[in-house]
Amino acid sequence: MSSNTIVVGIDGRDDCENAIRWGAAEAAARGGQLHLVHAFVWAEFKVPHGASDIAPGLRAQADRIVADAVELARKFEPGLTVTGRRVDGFPSAVLLAESRDADLIVIGSRVTGRLLGLVVSSSGTELSAHAHCPVVVVRPTEDALAGSRVVIGYDGSRPADAAVDFGLDHARRHGLSARIVAVLDDADDDDHDLLAGVREHALADDTELIEVTGHPSELLLEWSADAQLLVVGSRGRGGFAGLVLGSVSQTMLHQSLCPVAVIPHAAIEGPA
Repeated sequence: MSSNTIVVGIDGRDDCENAIRWGAAEAAARGGQLHLVHAFVWAEFKVPHGASDIAPGLRAQADRIVADAVELARKFEPGLTVTGRRVDGFPSAVLLAESRDADLIVIGSRVTGRLLGLVVSSSGTELSAHAHCPVVVVRPTEDALAGSRVVIGYDGSRPADAAVDFGLDHARRHGLSARIVAVLDDADDDDHDLLAGVREHALADDTELIEVTGHPSELLLEWSADAQLLVVGSRGRGGFAGLVLGSVSQTMLHQSLCPVAVIPHAAIEGPA
């Protein structure tokens, strides 16, 4: 049963502010609640957690991070139910556990280097691959919240089917147009049968459907420039095969110009 809870992973960095903003806005749009989680990694190491000559109280500092994040979320969305807590453990393990009861996990990325590329932590990549609910990775800059449509990658796989459902639902909820990018394989005669369902989806929702061959990275990146959200499945067939762990996933997660929603295989109900 859905808990109608959006979970945002926080770490005290300035670049997670837009993740909090995005998560708060989404929780409000869903009529749900926001839960902010800070993974306290120092519990995994043999260091003093209280006030000492080494640090002015690591647990107190972590609790301050949570309190500040809760206050910020309430400023973004007054009236929204917001909770927060510190959880001992590494970020990937903590957020994977949270994903079992959440509707959505939201994490941030940060800008680095001269070319302003995005850095998505290894824990973020693992979460995108194995979480039990959809995962959204948000850009740290203001334009992460701009855009006029939802772009959805589709290749006929079960995670891609879930991506279409997620993306169209998001578009309807926020009054956005949607564009489905369907990947065809010239060598696969079954592609037309696989795409029959999504064509019906597109007609029913007045959604733009674009059919392409090969790897869709360049098109998805180009169309992410004026999108509010890019949605893909974590693993698929054809152009999206190995999405999270392969080069295509690195391109999407690190170079997309808008937030990226990934639908992990574990988030799909029923047997694989």
